Amino acid sequence: MTPTPLLRRPAALFRGAAVVLAAVLAVLTVQAVPAAAEEICGQQVGGEILVKYDQMGRQTSPLGCPTSGELVTPDGRGRYNTFEHGSIYWTPTTGAHPVWGAILDKWGSLGWEQGDLGYPVDDELTNPDGLGKRQEFEGGTVYWHPTLSNGAHPVWGEIGRLWGEYGWESGPFGYPTSDEGWDEDYKSIYQTFSSNNSTLFWSAGNGVEGCTGECVGYSGTAGTDWFTETRVEIPVGSGDVVVRAYPTESGFINGRTDFVGAWNQIWSMAPYPNGVSETEHRSMYEQFACHAAFSDQIFPGEWNTQDSWDLESWRADIGMEDALDPILFLGHWCNWD
Repeated sequence: MTPTPLLRRPAALFRGAAVVLAAVLAVLTVQAVPAAAEEICGQQVGGEILVKYDQMGRQTSPLGCPTSGELVTPDGRGRYNTFEHGSIYWTPTTGAHPVWGAILDKWGSLGWEQGDLGYPVDDELTNPDGLGKRQEFEGGTVYWHPTLSNGAHPVWGEIGRLWGEYGWESGPFGYPTSDEGWDEDYKSIYQTFSSNNSTLFWSAGNGVEGCTGECVGYSGTAGTDWFTETRVEIPVGSGDVVVRAYPTESGFINGRTDFVGAWNQIWSMAPYPNGVSETEHRSMYEQFACHAAFSDQIFPGEWNTQDSWDLESWRADIGMEDALDPILFLGHWCNWD
């Protein structure tokens, strides 16, 4: 069964509250009597780890035979048994959960339970597409797909929150194809996704107008004949949106007469931003038409409307007639107050 959307939000957003709640529940909940240890394949398996192993089918499960007795994790908080093809980890607050395959490898590379992901809080689940897998941990969720994800990757924090708002792996960005990285040019943390060469990002502030303070956003760089990139910046807590469309030479030229065609091309590269009102939509389209109509080549490769056509949702809806008035253009250059 697919979890509710709340459960699929990256757990790092709620980690502090979850730890406190789990501690309270651990005190208030009457614990079941643990299963007595049994020798299986020459190793002792007991307690809730044995219960989980039983549920999975013991030696016929994907884990196979145990290869160790019960061990204490380095932080002293949990217990685990290793098996031929994975492990089962247990803590009083998370319960017992198996980890195996590419998700286990990624979790291990990030420091096991002592890394940012913490302990598993659920078993591995199959995604709605029937092919991809995911597993939730205290600090985030690790996703894997046999062909789309380029291995297993964790998603968490503000990037995970934004990705979830657009439908997770079933949405327009698809699966994560990398871990988080650092973009020095934009002073932001970024993560790549499988659809349209998408990148999602978070910045504490990089000085660019859409990200003078904390911001999130996304970029599509699959490219069309007329555009190389559509970048959407969302200042956190403001409700504003900044769109930057990067035209090719054909885009500068053809956009002058085909506003609609150019507009459709930028949104073939990235999803239209959520939460934009009708008034904001009209304003951004008017700004776009203005940039397209009045773009002019100053020198080879240099245009008067800069490298990108910037659309800012907070600009007024002035109507298309005024947006395309050549006299008014000289006063606002498509970014009016």
